[in-house]
Amino acid sequence: MTAEPTREPSREFASLAGPARSVQTTWTYTLGSIVFFFVVLDAVLLGVVSTNFAATEDGRDAALVVLVLLSSALHVRYCWFLRVGRGGGMPRPAWTVALLVPAVAVWLLGLVTPGAGLFAAVSLWMSVNAFAPLLPKPRRRLVLLAAIVATVVHPLLASSLGNPVDAESTSGGWVLLIYGAFLPLMVISSLWWWEIVVTLDRHRSVAADLAVAQERLRFAADLHDIQGHHLQVIALKSELAERLLAVDPDAARENLHETRLIAKQALEETRSLVAGLREVDLASELENAREVLTASGADCSLTVGALPGDIEVRRVLALVVREATTNILRHSDANEATITLTTTTDGSTLEIGNNEATGPTDARARTLSSGLDGLRDRVAALGGRLDTDRDGTRFVLRVTVPVRTAARA
Repeated sequence: MTAEPTREPSREFASLAGPARSVQTTWTYTLGSIVFFFVVLDAVLLGVVSTNFAATEDGRDAALVVLVLLSSALHVRYCWFLRVGRGGGMPRPAWTVALLVPAVAVWLLGLVTPGAGLFAAVSLWMSVNAFAPLLPKPRRRLVLLAAIVATVVHPLLASSLGNPVDAESTSGGWVLLIYGAFLPLMVISSLWWWEIVVTLDRHRSVAADLAVAQERLRFAADLHDIQGHHLQVIALKSELAERLLAVDPDAARENLHETRLIAKQALEETRSLVAGLREVDLASELENAREVLTASGADCSLTVGALPGDIEVRRVLALVVREATTNILRHSDANEATITLTTTTDGSTLEIGNNEATGPTDARARTLSSGLDGLRDRVAALGGRLDTDRDGTRFVLRVTVPVRTAARA
């Protein structure tokens, strides 16, 4: 069998899915389910082999016990290479050879071991199912078909060599056959689901990049519309004033005055455009915070009542949400976060908490402190206060802003 070009699965995945912790967690669950299925089948197979050895104390049965143990360990280790997904390419040939050698030895030894004909081919069948998903689809089908033939033919060959199959005396034989039949479906369907998760994560990253690119294009288009029009008019007015300067000074002066007004208007419209770009929306920031924290692997709970009616309060609270989310991502290993916003007739309270807060280094502490100090000043300007509380590894940021008199009016 010709091996596929050597490819390191972990590097393949690193370039494919990025560092998102939620994707890494999904792979952990997928790998766990595949390994669990292999371990269960290997445990049943080892139980059958050990039972036969206890009954016969034959050296061939003892050799089968050792080979099945070795093959079981290689099954579990080889599952890590499935991370590249279906058709992702084979690892180094030495791993595949090591996987197949003990399984083939069990298959051959089972032909001459009494009572082994019903289960001795299962180890080879499992080994094939461990590497077949890494092959391209046409070769995968051929390899699985060859493995089916080898599994079915084994008890027939054993019987022809004087070791007939005694199904009644093999208690775990039918369990192996039933679960072994579902093994390829389980492995391939698990990898199919894993590929969907990786693809969705890749599309999420691409969608974020496209959103940034679209916003840049929108801003560039708006800026071009503003500056292009006004600069064109300024150029024409300046040229006209230059021509009239010697002929009609009053008309030239009027054109220069209009040029100054147009330049001032262009400056105001540009500032307005930038201010609109910098405007932050509280509802969007709250939802974005939940999505970002969830994508980082934290279980984020978002509870939002009515939003404050004061535009300035909403803007400052949105900045608090943005800064707090950044601090959670940078300065903690949180797997649980809560965001709660309540608004009453007396004011608004925003509370953001997370667990697994780590002790920052001096540089990080200065950065975190400066960020919170800036927010504290913004909140204080509205008559509110910003407090932080640490209880062990849990960190809570609380902002309280009363209803301002001007806002009530």
